[in-house]
Amino acid sequence: MKRQALSLISLLSLLLATGSAIAQTSTLHANIPFAFTAGERTLPAGSYNIEAVTSSPQMLLLQATDRSSSMIVGSNAAENLKPAKKTKLVFHRYRDQYFLSEIWVEGATRGRQLPKTSREKELAKELGANLTRERVEVVASLY
Repeated sequence: MKRQALSLISLLSLLLATGSAIAQTSTLHANIPFAFTAGERTLPAGSYNIEAVTSSPQMLLLQATDRSSSMIVGSNAAENLKPAKKTKLVFHRYRDQYFLSEIWVEGATRGRQLPKTSREKELAKELGANLTRERVEVVASLY
C-alpha cells in the first residue's frame, strides 16, 4: 500500500515537474470493463479519456468518450523507483466494487494517485481481515 502511494506520488510529481505528459501533450485513453468509483462518484463501465486540467495539473478530467459521463477529481503525486512498464490505470477491488487508485505512463517513474474515498475506507474497515484488497490494472494508451 505504501509502495502504491509512493508510486502514485512519483507519477504526479513527474507530471508536475515535466509539465505532465497527460497535462500538456496527451490524453490517456482506456476501456474500463467495470463500473468504478473515482472521488466520491461512481462511473459506468466504458471507454474513457483522462487528462490533466490545464490550469491545475493535480486535477484530472475523466470523461466517457461518448460524453455520457464526466467528472473532475483531485490527485496527488506518486513515485516509483522503477519506470512504469506500460501506461495503465490501477484500481483497488473490494468484492465487486472498484476504486480508481493510480495512473501511470509507460517509462515514467512518477504518476498520479487518487486519495482513498470515504466509501473505500469504509469498505476496508468493514471487511477488515476477512477480505483483502485486489489490485486490478487496466492497460491504457496515450494519444
